Amino acid sequence: MRDAFVRALLREMERDPRVVLVTGDLGFGVLRPVKERFPERLINAGIAEQSMVGMAAGLAMTGRKVVVYSIGNFPTLRPLEQIRNDCAYHELDVKIVCVGGGFVYGSLGMSHHATEDMAVMRAIPGITCFAPGDPAETEAVVPEMFARHGTCYLRLGRGNEPRAHEGEIRDWVFPRAIRLREGKDIALLSAGGILTELKRAAEILAEKSVLAEVVSFPCLKPLDRDTLLELAGRYQHLITVEEHTVTGGFGSAVCEAVAEWGLPCRVHRMGLQDQFAVVVGDQKYLRKVYGLDAEAIAKEAEEILGKR
Repeated sequence: MRDAFVRALLREMERDPRVVLVTGDLGFGVLRPVKERFPERLINAGIAEQSMVGMAAGLAMTGRKVVVYSIGNFPTLRPLEQIRNDCAYHELDVKIVCVGGGFVYGSLGMSHHATEDMAVMRAIPGITCFAPGDPAETEAVVPEMFARHGTCYLRLGRGNEPRAHEGEIRDWVFPRAIRLREGKDIALLSAGGILTELKRAAEILAEKSVLAEVVSFPCLKPLDRDTLLELAGRYQHLITVEEHTVTGGFGSAVCEAVAEWGLPCRVHRMGLQDQFAVVVGDQKYLRKVYGLDAEAIAKEAEEILGKR
């Protein structure tokens, strides 16, 4: 996703000279193309995230579109007051980009696990939140992020992830959800890079004659309520999966919408159950430990449908 983001960012920087990138002393390998082509518009703010976001707000007040780029929790939780008070409150064109959502930096421990960021960022008034599921979705949402005035949040995975989509996504319409697989028994919904696990879970279920629909929500806020309403009207059970706490994140957003409509549909949330990920390991290992891999998702679906 990082490479896809940089490709899309370069296109925006070529198109709009107001776009500036501020990094928190990292990403120099993946950001090399930006440095080579637009050195005057790449700023290293150092390991000082609160100052970095404050700087971004100041630049945005001069008419620039500012991208703030860092890993895990660093561009969200550390400078939260600056995001809320300096950027969102003043409706400034600051785009907060987190690379390493969920367990991407799992081996570095809970300080590097971005597992509360979606809940925190979507709670701030006026912030648009994007959580693409793979590189193709990343390249689709970045132009929309820049097209929208005001503060935005973009949650990315890492580099070299498997693609969930076979080709490019053309003509994506904000904030539309994207259906990857048709089904009739149960629907699997996700926001973010956990999408590839949903696809594998659907394949496991298909081998057992369970047809699961797979839908990605690359925009967390605002949520595509039209698609969600259609799904909640067709299925008795929806499973939401997120590499994030179940409190306040994607699953909570789905529950809020379904509850308001009063439909006879039950939402089952899969994610961290109000806990920190205290185990250390890579992303694949932590997904398995915390019951978020394809096998766990398929098992949950089978149990819900009474197939086990």
